[in-house]
Amino acid sequence: MKKLWYIVQTYAGLEETVKESIEQKRDQMNLFDFVGRVFIPQEKVVDMKSGPVEKIRVPSTAKFHVNSGEDIVKDQMIAELSEVHVKHGGKVIEVKNMRKLVIESIDRKNSRTYYIPAATGIESGIRLGAKLIEGMPIAKDKSIFCEIDGKVVQNDRIKKVVVHPEDGEEDDFYFVPLECFNRSVKVNKSIHAGDKIADKKIFTSPTSGIVEIDVFGAYKEIKISKVISKRLFPGYVFVEMFMNEESWEIIKNTEHVINFVSNAGQPIPLKAKDEKLISSLMIEKKSSKTTEEVKVNINLEIGERVKIKSGPFEGFAGTVKEVRPDKKEVTVMVTIFGRETPVVLNVSEVEKAVS
Repeated sequence: MKKLWYIVQTYAGLEETVKESIEQKRDQMNLFDFVGRVFIPQEKVVDMKSGPVEKIRVPSTAKFHVNSGEDIVKDQMIAELSEVHVKHGGKVIEVKNMRKLVIESIDRKNSRTYYIPAATGIESGIRLGAKLIEGMPIAKDKSIFCEIDGKVVQNDRIKKVVVHPEDGEEDDFYFVPLECFNRSVKVNKSIHAGDKIADKKIFTSPTSGIVEIDVFGAYKEIKISKVISKRLFPGYVFVEMFMNEESWEIIKNTEHVINFVSNAGQPIPLKAKDEKLISSLMIEKKSSKTTEEVKVNINLEIGERVKIKSGPFEGFAGTVKEVRPDKKEVTVMVTIFGRETPVVLNVSEVEKAVS
């Protein structure tokens, strides 16, 4: 028995409840010959109303486990700094608590790094994100001053470890995260080449969302924007089924179902083109990342007719509603299932319609 896709109208906001109820009936009553997949078309969009984007600054030397465009969940590892091992054997001559302060210029083209002894301390009010001006004292004892106008982008507690090599060469200096420091390393203790003085530092995501990574010299900034699922067709659930009187009754009598989308009382199956769209939307898309910036010239105007040449909406035609050159995107008004719907597309997915 060949199953076709049908559209079930529900009360808005109860689509997931209806989907679960239909699937439960199918499973409990063993109706797999009559009812197949149940689907709610959705798209992922950045939630601009959920507050500021989370930002994590990570040294460029770190190993990254995420790429721009990927979805991540709260507490997922996004990057890690390697363990720190001494280069040369020798004697530890200094272990000191320090504060590492990185100040970045307003144009983000320059930065200065300062190491301030914890015993000295930094001036009050100097915290992550604070704006500083050239000549402003940084250390409480006025021994260190800011050399550029900018803001604080890193304010970390670290350990300074100094090792005097056995061969009498210049001392080796190490600055490691305080929380990763190997506490067995002490002053006057002998240490061998390759000994570990700090564990890995793991960076995890403070929230779930979509990742964007920007590179700024010695560090990378990871932005995490909250993502929500937005229903493409609120109030509708798509059911793959073999339509007969029994299956019609089972679906129609599901709680919160209003009716099938029908013509003269008869449920209307989707056309082949619409079935292809549903199948495409059901395939999980995985982001891809390229190492080169691809430049695209946008030669489209608002109100112009275009044809979609790739992606899940391939074959559809519509009218350009909005052009966003900075995002290489266009919004096209497309008629889907009899309703005019705005669809955001990459410019590479559309072409001018032939008159």
